[in-house]
Amino acid sequence: MATYKVTVATGDMVEAGTNNSISITLVGTYGESPPSLLVSLVPPQGICPFPQKPFPPLQERSLSVHCGQDLGPIVLIRLHKWRLFLEDAWFCKDVRVAAPNGTLYRFPCYQWLEGVTTVEVREGSGRTHPILKEHRHRELAARQEAYRWKNFAQGWPRCLNVDSIFELDSNIQFSRATEAKKRAEVPPLPCRGASHFLSGFLLRRSSWNSLDEMRTIFSRTQVPEYVAKHWQEDDFFGSQFLTGNNPIIIHRCTTLPLKFPVTPEMVAGSLGGGTDLGKELQEGRIFIVDYKVLEDIPTDTIYGRQQYIAAPLCLLHQGTDGLLRPIAIQLSQTPGPHSPIFLPSDDEWDWLLAKTWVRNADFYSHQLLTHLLRTHLFGEVFAIATLRHLPTCHPLFKLLMPHFHFTLHINTLARSVLINQGGLIDKGSGVTYEGLLLVVQRGLEQVTYTSLCLPDDIRHRGMSHVPNYYYRDDGMSLWEAIESFVTGIVTFYYDGDAAVNGDTELQAWVMDIFTNGFLGRTSSGIPSSLQTVVELIKFLTMVMFTCSVQHAAVNNGQYDLGAFVPNAPSSMRHPPPSEKGRAFLQHFLDTIPEVATTANILVALILLSSQLKDRRLLGQYPEEWFTEAEPRRLIRAFQGRLEEIRDRIEERNQQAELRYNYLNPLETENSISI
Repeated sequence: MATYKVTVATGDMVEAGTNNSISITLVGTYGESPPSLLVSLVPPQGICPFPQKPFPPLQERSLSVHCGQDLGPIVLIRLHKWRLFLEDAWFCKDVRVAAPNGTLYRFPCYQWLEGVTTVEVREGSGRTHPILKEHRHRELAARQEAYRWKNFAQGWPRCLNVDSIFELDSNIQFSRATEAKKRAEVPPLPCRGASHFLSGFLLRRSSWNSLDEMRTIFSRTQVPEYVAKHWQEDDFFGSQFLTGNNPIIIHRCTTLPLKFPVTPEMVAGSLGGGTDLGKELQEGRIFIVDYKVLEDIPTDTIYGRQQYIAAPLCLLHQGTDGLLRPIAIQLSQTPGPHSPIFLPSDDEWDWLLAKTWVRNADFYSHQLLTHLLRTHLFGEVFAIATLRHLPTCHPLFKLLMPHFHFTLHINTLARSVLINQGGLIDKGSGVTYEGLLLVVQRGLEQVTYTSLCLPDDIRHRGMSHVPNYYYRDDGMSLWEAIESFVTGIVTFYYDGDAAVNGDTELQAWVMDIFTNGFLGRTSSGIPSSLQTVVELIKFLTMVMFTCSVQHAAVNNGQYDLGAFVPNAPSSMRHPPPSEKGRAFLQHFLDTIPEVATTANILVALILLSSQLKDRRLLGQYPEEWFTEAEPRRLIRAFQGRLEEIRDRIEERNQQAELRYNYLNPLETENSISI
């Protein structure tokens, strides 16, 4: 006779406990135990059924499992749930089994059991056995059936084949939505309260009465107030390409493109004495931003009024004080008499309007490409491929899954209310729905592996030594911390390049990402296979960085920098000026979004900037997927490094008039959850 001590833990989320019956079976290399009852529906005689859940949240339950023989090493457990009356889902955190010889086996579970079901959970150390090989195949077959690809739009990364959040498995839903689903309710959207607050503005279809009136629509928090005070200044305009919502679009310019014929005479007054445009280009102090992706994008009407889009170019100069300032703006890709080059020396309203057209182009570039495509859509691709090709026992599944927490839910929700036809972006921006689809399609065609790997991207754009580029500085610190953590995990589980090359599940995962995320475009440089440990470390670092740090950099400041509408207008109601000397205050007010459109976009920004109560910051891993000592040590080291980065950022911010805090580890989530 062999007796095993079994301890089962329930999770801490809402409704994690259960009234239903649960039994457990232990599977070892020599045999398996009979099912042992863990929770029973049957109440004691004379007591009302279900006075309280017999297995509530945050509880552990222990039992002894008696077997006629030693089962050998325990490699698998089966949890079976059934009911006599009402369904009551159960969230199993983990199971621990103490063998008669004192060996402790851990079985990380972290999933909901719903309905009448049997769930098999592998022992956490990832050992091999013929029983486990069969289990591995069954698990992936079931996952590939559950997580299928579909096309949302032609030329876009593919996405999860569901139409509603209610089709999602409970294990990838928001915690609050899981409870709402059980009650057949629609989960509340964070923007509902905002819509109520903004209801008066949502009904006004007229222009703003003044620039100052626009400050009445947003909460008087520090950064929006700073923006409203400084948005007209060239210094602030230039700084947003380094520390704003779209810090990846600026490039160092060494040769002016023919389509942007800026002459030395045009900008001489902006460069200061003792230099000229040729010298500044040669010495690397000229930068360019090009919104060619927006050329000829179809425009929409809002409240019956035609909207307009420009595809501008903007030239910037780094002054002797290290600050970036715009020195020339052309509002089209085709130079000529009807596409003047606007300069700081022009009339005040001409120059301000030209800069505002750049900010409008940046709104589209940021929202559709830098934010939606390069974080949300790629994050979903990484998540689906992981679920389809890496079994729970795979070390890379354990490494990556925390970085996909709630991503499939938020993206499914976005396709329902935000980027859908008639959604918040469609109603609040000047681009048609077809135009939105086209911008993202063009954007994907331009994505390269270099642009997704921060160190490579910084070098490629010539931005290694620009002062005050806090996105680069903080991002590089976090890239290196993630890379160090990934290096430790990979070298612990892979003993060389042959192990990487021979991991068929890993290779299928990479190919799925290449095929369904980047549509098999070899010119992107995205790998379709990984042959070495070094290649694997870089690819995993890119995935984790994209889903955490990069998303934080381009998401967390949306309300801060966009609440004051002239700084990030979502639409323009007059065409780009074709000559100088025609702009004035009322024309400016009649060009930027009217009051109702401003309010609609503000609702979207509030939604995108909201935080979940149960958000998880970078490096927080409440699910203990790794059971070995070394990965746990690596996690602690990673967390310690993040604390050092946090301290450096907060020390720097104490001296700053406008803090750059979007990549503070205290503000950076593990995953794309909003």
